[in-house]
Amino acid sequence: MTTAAGMTLWETDVLFEIAGARLNLLEQLHALGRRQLELIDQTDMTNLIHVLAAKHNVLAELQLTEKRLDPFRGQAPDERRWRSEALRRQCAETIGRADNLLREVMQQEKSAETRLQRHRDETAARLQMAHAAGHARSAYTTPSPHPGILDLRTEN
Repeated sequence: MTTAAGMTLWETDVLFEIAGARLNLLEQLHALGRRQLELIDQTDMTNLIHVLAAKHNVLAELQLTEKRLDPFRGQAPDERRWRSEALRRQCAETIGRADNLLREVMQQEKSAETRLQRHRDETAARLQMAHAAGHARSAYTTPSPHPGILDLRTEN
């Protein structure tokens, strides 16, 4: 493959570029995931929605980047021709760091889901208590059908 400047572009140069883009996107997702967890803990749902929207955009880009990697997935890594051994090692390190980051991002997602469920359950419990308190209060504040008259009748 040749670039517009006439320089030969190796297939592994493309792989290295895509691997770097993938790592960059995963770093963004990881940072957004940390912010997401902070906002969940602060119950700041307004800003959480903005973070989730940003994550959606990064995830869409990551999905496109993953598709660009598809042609390389079936290749045997040892059969690829590299411009240099150093570039091969650097690419392997980049892919390894990205894979580790992907695992961390997935763990963040599980943690976020657990925290959101906990907040949902706590909110439901508070609403239930408020509802019960409202019923109790209304039972004590219900006006008597005969104000000012004490009913001393007994029924047999």
